[in-house]
Amino acid sequence: MSITTARKAELIKKFAQNSGDTGSPEVQVAILSERIANLTEHFKEHVKDNHSRRGLLKLVSQRRRLLDYVKRCDEARYRKLIEELGLRR
Repeated sequence: MSITTARKAELIKKFAQNSGDTGSPEVQVAILSERIANLTEHFKEHVKDNHSRRGLLKLVSQRRRLLDYVKRCDEARYRKLIEELGLRR
């Protein structure tokens, strides 16, 4: 259900602006998107898990805030990020 260390390192390597970059909005959004995808799969099997569903909603709103920040700062980075992650917006 949680993201593995290897997968997290792979996402950091792919979305980092420079080496050692773990805090940029692109990296954070990518990691949140991975966690959201894992939880979405979890809910297909565990429909009544409402406590985890609350956590999912918090992750989605946190990702939305980060995406709004990136869009406000640099529209081109925002468009590139949602295209790479395959997000609808």
